[in-house]
Amino acid sequence: MSDGLPPASGAGGSGAEFPAPENSANLRTTEVDLGGLVGVLATHLYSTPLVALRELVQNAHDSHTRRKLEDPEGAYRPLIRVRGDAVARTVAIEDNGAGLTEPEIHAYLATVGTGYTRMLRELTGSQDLIGAFGLGFLSAFSVAEEVTVTTASHREPQAAHTYRSRGGEQYSVEPAPARPGPGTVVRLRLKAEHAHLADEQALREVLARYCVLLPIPVHVGDDEEPVNGVLVPWRQDVPGSPHLHRMRFATAFARSFEPLTAFPVTPVEGRTDAVGLLWVQDGGTYGSSDNRDLAVYLRGMLLADDARDLLPSWAGFIGGVVESTRLTPTASREDLQRDEHYRALQQALADAIVDGLYETARLHPAAWRRILARHGQDLLGAALCDDRLFTLLADDVPVPTSQGELTAGALRAAGSGAVHVALGSGGGFEEMLYRAMQVPIARGDRYAVLPFLRRYAQLRDCRIVELGSESGNKELFRAPDLPLPAEQHAWLAAALTDDGEQLVPARFDPPGLPLVLVPDREAELKARIEDDRADARIPSAALQLARAFTARTDGAVKARLYLNLASPAVRDLLAAYRDGHTGAATAAALLRSLKVIMAAAAGSAGGDLGAALAGVSTAVAALTAAVPAGGLSAVPDTISAEITDITGTAGPAGAADAADLPQGDEER
Repeated sequence: MSDGLPPASGAGGSGAEFPAPENSANLRTTEVDLGGLVGVLATHLYSTPLVALRELVQNAHDSHTRRKLEDPEGAYRPLIRVRGDAVARTVAIEDNGAGLTEPEIHAYLATVGTGYTRMLRELTGSQDLIGAFGLGFLSAFSVAEEVTVTTASHREPQAAHTYRSRGGEQYSVEPAPARPGPGTVVRLRLKAEHAHLADEQALREVLARYCVLLPIPVHVGDDEEPVNGVLVPWRQDVPGSPHLHRMRFATAFARSFEPLTAFPVTPVEGRTDAVGLLWVQDGGTYGSSDNRDLAVYLRGMLLADDARDLLPSWAGFIGGVVESTRLTPTASREDLQRDEHYRALQQALADAIVDGLYETARLHPAAWRRILARHGQDLLGAALCDDRLFTLLADDVPVPTSQGELTAGALRAAGSGAVHVALGSGGGFEEMLYRAMQVPIARGDRYAVLPFLRRYAQLRDCRIVELGSESGNKELFRAPDLPLPAEQHAWLAAALTDDGEQLVPARFDPPGLPLVLVPDREAELKARIEDDRADARIPSAALQLARAFTARTDGAVKARLYLNLASPAVRDLLAAYRDGHTGAATAAALLRSLKVIMAAAAGSAGGDLGAALAGVSTAVAALTAAVPAGGLSAVPDTISAEITDITGTAGPAGAADAADLPQGDEER
């Protein structure tokens, strides 16, 4: 059955054009529901009704540009004035630009998608014209129930006309009284829901941002000073310090945070023509907190008020404004097409930030210190994303430690040439021991600290001691001179450890501490980031870094129990075990309880705290029980029986000879 389409020619019917119909009478004109189209364009094309003001002021600007192009010898002072009348619920945008003739009203103002500006740009090549799509005038109908345009062309200044439309679908054009000169007044009678736009103070705030870079002065009401009267540092040469003028502009333009320093964006030959200003904001950031704030202007008019994606993802502390003639806007003129000019500007802005931070560190040390203090955490992550930044920041950026914020260099000096970093969230007995030795410990659980210090250690060729990892703990817990006999090791492991814990015989200070339970911080981190909810809980930048540095562990060992063979208590325990002393198991149970209690005090899970406390009572009761007439051999050893059930080893039978003991455990 035919589907109603003419058959395609060529093999398989692919790649061929449809033939023209033989009878042109079959051609039909596509019907357009203009009212529906206007509704869609005016209501759904733009994200906010404020865009209507931008589009109408932009049209006024282009009217001035057209007048200069068509009458270059004409002498007049360009002016745009916006008035609001809250009582009448009206806004009027007036200019003394080129104006329109009656045929031009029909051809351009009343025809959707046709703009004189675009045609004029194609004819003259002028980059000062802003409009592109012939759609901007429609934005008026998104906020107004009636639009009136009174205009007189510079070609026929005495012939004024008034265009009037409700909704944009139908309109009328009538002669109007003569104007004082060429130009146009667009008057909007606002819809009730947009009545707030008629407030002149609100108009000042909106237009001060939209029009700050327009070269033509824009006034509100009867104000003598234009809303865009601020000096633009990359356009005007003014006497005095360039940095001071940049800071004045940044302070006037910034919305949320005080600028700490400001530096220029300059064109890059063969890549981008963008110019502007970037600044470091005083707003606090941490990890992936994204306070990037970039406004993009196209030929002087605000195009994108939130173009943060043009800035590097690590630059959460940067604000700025740039303008360009090469960027391509979307139809709504509220966003940019992601083309080669967009990507070139992304790279140029990243370079400008790095160059600006170098300039600040060199020329403005006070501002540099404030930046380091305010954004140290963010800069740690930024340094990992750019080699030039790492070189700049390696010895300056502060790192959070157990003794406050210190630079990596200070950490290295205090650690006798080694940088110490705890992988956990603070506490733990490995950190406690280093605190006793007055060695600062970096907080490896903070954003970017661990990978930054790992890279720093490579750059400065120094040791890094990662407390909580197996390699780091080897620095803290020294291996014994002789290994512990396998049988004794097995008995102690059964008596002292829980599931997921590994017994590690060692020697460490102080000797009075018999054992330390150290959680494997890498295993903890791995389990946390592999949780299904990690993406929702952990900032994306921190999550990405954490996953990169936990791939090397399988997470099987949750904690290591370091047994201090230099401890008198441990030596006595092993001697009792070898001698077959009935109190050996009781003493081991007491140490096990001590392990759990110490781990709980350090904030780590090391067994059942309630059972451990009960175990202390049981051990004390056993040790203080009355000795029967038959001597100690008659005292029932219930704790040893429990250990036998676990290991299958019946107590100290077959214990090692004194010659098999580790050094320091010989018979006394």
